[in-house]
Amino acid sequence: MGEMIQVKRPDGKSCPAYLATPKGANAPGFVCIQEYWGLNEQIKKTADRFAQAGYRTLVPDLYRGKLATVADEAKHLMTDLNFPDAAEQDIRGAVQHLKQASKKKVAVGGFCMGGALTLLAALRVPEMDAGACFYGLPPVEPAEFKKIKIPLICHFANQDDWCTPAKVTELENMLKQSKSKFQMYRYDAHHAFMNEMRPEVYHAASAKLAWDRTLSFLKKALS
Repeated sequence: MGEMIQVKRPDGKSCPAYLATPKGANAPGFVCIQEYWGLNEQIKKTADRFAQAGYRTLVPDLYRGKLATVADEAKHLMTDLNFPDAAEQDIRGAVQHLKQASKKKVAVGGFCMGGALTLLAALRVPEMDAGACFYGLPPVEPAEFKKIKIPLICHFANQDDWCTPAKVTELENMLKQSKSKFQMYRYDAHHAFMNEMRPEVYHAASAKLAWDRTLSFLKKALS
């Protein structure tokens, strides 16, 4: 369904990206950000689902072709990733690419590491119109979140030893002091509950609820 393209970054370099296009030509955009595994089949299928829901979806390949299959490799790739560069160059380039092509609004959303980068992009990418964060928190001071102005939808798992309920409450308290119109949801599930390729954590009911909530949020935020 999708194809690999090259996206120009603000600094003039390029970033490979997976593009999934819906039937409607002039659709709003969605930049979908990978988990720490890389641009694998699962995230491509997720992008295809967003395209089927009516969004021109672009997944920047932040690891430039590298893929992890075990957690240790994934952690290593994530540790090596330059987060500010990924947000301000790869993700911003993807947002700009979608805006130039359709003149419609563009949201950024991602899972795990991609959720963290979604919140970082909300702080660093001026062209971004809305964000959908799935269980990720970026390495910034919580007070930074007060600067977010765009609408956000955030989904977190109660059984998560990275984005712990306490840290999620901290994020929520900071967003309450921001100009962001945000929705915060917590699920009685484990980290990565949206990932259908990981049966040990996938939670179908939570995944469906989070998906439906996200689509109705995007419809409103990008209209």
